[in-house]
Amino acid sequence: MILKLQEWLKSKMRNRGERGIALVEAIVAVGILGGGVLTMVMSMSGGAMAVQENDQEVTAQSLARTQMEYIKDYAYDPDAATYPTVNAPADYGISVSVTAVPNTNMNIQKVTANITREGSVVLSVQDYKVNR
Repeated sequence: MILKLQEWLKSKMRNRGERGIALVEAIVAVGILGGGVLTMVMSMSGGAMAVQENDQEVTAQSLARTQMEYIKDYAYDPDAATYPTVNAPADYGISVSVTAVPNTNMNIQKVTANITREGSVVLSVQDYKVNR
């Protein structure tokens, strides 16, 4: 009985003509797996770039906020063209300019702080300083 079953299975396998996977099938399988891995790697690198951009934005905003608070605490100077700056992290720079507000009394100044990274302006913040 078992012998007949084995013979029947062998005959069925011979009739189908399948002995294993072909080279083309193996190449297609490797290509599909490679495409999946490549897609995953590309999405991860895009995410890493987004995180880096976000870190730069947060650093620039924090630096601008700190600079403006420092200027507000600094003594009012009616003849100032600039105010001192805080220490900036590596690759970042701060420039401060002061202009008088036209058509007002002399006790208001418009202060602009430009945050630069590697020579290009990343963020520009404006505020007013009042002599109180």
